[in-house]
Amino acid sequence: MTEDRQSPVSRRRYLQLAGGAAATAALAGCSGDSDELNTDTPADGGSGGNQSGNDTGSDGDGDNQSDGEFAVTITQGQMDAGLDPHDHRETNTDIILMQIYEGTLDRNREGQVAEGLAENYEQAEPNRVRLTLREGVTFHNGDELTPEDVAFSINRIVNNDVGGLASPQSDQLAGITEAQVVDGERAVDVISDGVNPMAIGLLASYGDVMQKSWVESNDSSYINSHANGTGPFQLSNYTQDESVEYTKYEDYWREPAEVDTLTINAASESSTRVNQLVSGETDIVENVPPQEVSRVNSNDNTRIEAVPSTRIIYNGMRYDVEPFSNRKFRRAMNYAIDLETIVSEVLSGFSDATGQPTLEGFTGYNPDIDPYPYDVEQAEQLVEESGFAGATLELHTPVGRYLKDLEISQAVVGYINELSNVEAEVNQRDFGELAAQLTSGNIEDMPHWYLIGWGNETFDASQTLIPLLTTGGALSSWSNEEFDNLVNEAGNTADADQREQLLREANQLAHDEAPWIFLNRQYSVYGASSRIDWQARRDESIKAYEISQPQ
Repeated sequence: MTEDRQSPVSRRRYLQLAGGAAATAALAGCSGDSDELNTDTPADGGSGGNQSGNDTGSDGDGDNQSDGEFAVTITQGQMDAGLDPHDHRETNTDIILMQIYEGTLDRNREGQVAEGLAENYEQAEPNRVRLTLREGVTFHNGDELTPEDVAFSINRIVNNDVGGLASPQSDQLAGITEAQVVDGERAVDVISDGVNPMAIGLLASYGDVMQKSWVESNDSSYINSHANGTGPFQLSNYTQDESVEYTKYEDYWREPAEVDTLTINAASESSTRVNQLVSGETDIVENVPPQEVSRVNSNDNTRIEAVPSTRIIYNGMRYDVEPFSNRKFRRAMNYAIDLETIVSEVLSGFSDATGQPTLEGFTGYNPDIDPYPYDVEQAEQLVEESGFAGATLELHTPVGRYLKDLEISQAVVGYINELSNVEAEVNQRDFGELAAQLTSGNIEDMPHWYLIGWGNETFDASQTLIPLLTTGGALSSWSNEEFDNLVNEAGNTADADQREQLLREANQLAHDEAPWIFLNRQYSVYGASSRIDWQARRDESIKAYEISQPQ
């Protein structure tokens, strides 16, 4: 920590700031549940767990294993938004579906591209990737995987006329326009609109494969409450908003999973999740709050698994409304925040301060950019120069979606209220409602100022810069022609070194123009039981296939 970033605000003073902000918060729906896509047809039967944590699917005696069966329970903060793998954008839904569905390519624990349903892949031409599919893969209904299924699945994501769905994931396969079955071969060509240096990387993170005939013979309600993938687990029971139960797929193309039965449920309150873990009712819980870490570690049967994630937390500011239309005002908001103290006091060090949209370790990360220093005098001066002294702001924030999200927002507002010429307050929002406003495709639906997080599974800057900051990006509340040109040029550059330099320049420009208050890199902090052998991944995935019994 450099001297100019050291905070003159003590822990006691910080708590006063946060407490003051909390007292003035405007309360709204704050369940933290994600319900962007609620299905109308829950599956038949099943008891499962529930979000209040009264029934986690365990036998209640602190041991999930009975009759020699290796049963595992995972407890998230929220349940899924439906079981169609092409019709959502939430990590919680991803985790539920990645047990069932797979892509042609995959990533290992270090984030490197790995083979999946495709046993071979090559960049055949600058705009064409060829995927050669492995033999012996079957869907859970027993039918064999075909190249037609793979081509259909990719086309269903990128083409609104395929599969009865306008997929919200189309930008996750940015540049890809179609997939074609290769005549006479067990292969599929994935075509892009021009040079696409990211195509293989995108296919390693996105593009779950579904069976064409199964999708075409069922309606949306059925697809969202049933499943038919090729993954290591098959669906055994689904109770909407409560639990998903699985059994291992014995005919999986790799060795069958060690876990025999799997249950994923949810408890929105972090304290409830931790209580369930230490009492032996569940095996993995997500987002353990810092104040609960010692309780988990001191329990004989539980431990903490923490790892820097691929998720960035930030405050977006709409460029088209005052006072955020002014560059000096936006920069002032960054100088006003003591980010180092937020990281150390709010997040207990389970986070890293950021100063650019791209995280360290990603392609395009600019190592020459530091976070904004905490400088109240500079912030107040820039506010005066902007012409917006006396501005009153409202920060829209989810509650419980991200690690300490409300507390981070309260701290941000507390620091801004320390300025002599700006006032701010927190507005607690239901995550589903806030996310729906941010993803509507119309910037006028967005709050003027908001906290949100973004996970980037590709380890490449473009998958943050394009959707979040380019003009018309899926979640963008900013527009800058020079930035757009840099990102576009990077997307059309096959030379890796030149592309890296362009992305670094884009990150520098974003830092200087300050379309966000740059906050933190979230750590994934899990609690895990000692009856399982499992390690947390940087990409926020929880793959039950990687769980085994301790030797």
